[in-house]
Amino acid sequence: MGKPTHLSEADIAEFGRELDAVRDEVMNDLGERDARYIHNILATQRYSEVVGRAMLMAGFLPPAWLGGVGLLSLSKILENMEIGHNVMHGQWDWMNDPALDSGTYEWDNTCPSDQWKHSHNYVHHTFTNIVDLDRDLGYSVLRMSEDQAWEPRFLVQPGIALTLAAFFQWGVALHDLEWERIGKDKSWSEVGVQARGIWGKVRNQLFKDYVAFPLLAGPMAPFVISGNFAANFNRNIWSFMIIFCGHFTDEVEMFDVEETRDEARGQWYLRQLLGSSNLDGSVPFHILSGHLSYQIEHHLFPDMPSHRYREIAPRVQAICERYGLNYNTGPLSKQFGGVVKRILRMSLPHRRKGNTLADESSVDAPVYAEAA
Repeated sequence: MGKPTHLSEADIAEFGRELDAVRDEVMNDLGERDARYIHNILATQRYSEVVGRAMLMAGFLPPAWLGGVGLLSLSKILENMEIGHNVMHGQWDWMNDPALDSGTYEWDNTCPSDQWKHSHNYVHHTFTNIVDLDRDLGYSVLRMSEDQAWEPRFLVQPGIALTLAAFFQWGVALHDLEWERIGKDKSWSEVGVQARGIWGKVRNQLFKDYVAFPLLAGPMAPFVISGNFAANFNRNIWSFMIIFCGHFTDEVEMFDVEETRDEARGQWYLRQLLGSSNLDGSVPFHILSGHLSYQIEHHLFPDMPSHRYREIAPRVQAICERYGLNYNTGPLSKQFGGVVKRILRMSLPHRRKGNTLADESSVDAPVYAEAA
């Protein structure tokens, strides 16, 4: 846990300046080819949904049902990962296109976009991998760091993780309620406002997938309902895998409040690098991941159009090598294997003390100061 000690403050400042230069170069180059890219993605997502839903209405034919599930899954994955997530980061605001406006975009998910932007864009991207501040560290239900106090409930966290994967959009929807704050610095009236927003979004999503389209299908309604459920399940599993591989592989670093106080730009970049991990793969794989397969680049430059991460990744990796910093990347099988190992290891009552593991009962729980 913590930052590398071989870099001086001057080194870290220069590291930050080099990354700033990469960002400025790309952001000053945005134009027609970027607009063409996102319009092609939007068209692919929309056509996949239309054709997929039409095929589900002929779902009594197994090939049609399977094809419909595949295309609808593709549509939902593209909409959540490459479109919705990235639009809400403001990656396409420069186009002044109302359909891609981060302030008004509402995605195909049970989580309201305004609550997602708070829990993800603000909390997670500001306090990335800081124990007790980054609520994405285990999503308040899993223990993912030795410096999170162990509780008996974590013995069953492998099962909880599987459940979260299967119903991931529902976990995301409830995440920003911040149950642990209720009755402390968050009132029930605030929770009520959020809950009404969640219910409104859930109602719309359930009506669309399990009432409106099945009614249009008439006698084919059971095939449409089952196809929509399968597509949502596929999207949930895929999202869980990609997102967890971004921050919970074996090599990622965790941080405490004290060592991240008063961060300069270079220090913030350094934390984003050390708290993230990438996935190797083909261009279609990167697109389906919403380019979160380049989680390092995404955390360094969250408002940069995602398809540009492919271009700058070799430059970022070269900068890291020059400063002797780990650029954590690998195939999906290796990285997800690391995630599974972490989930299993953290379910047991041990925490790290120095370079050794000690029984939780013999070590005082860490105490952190509040963030400024």
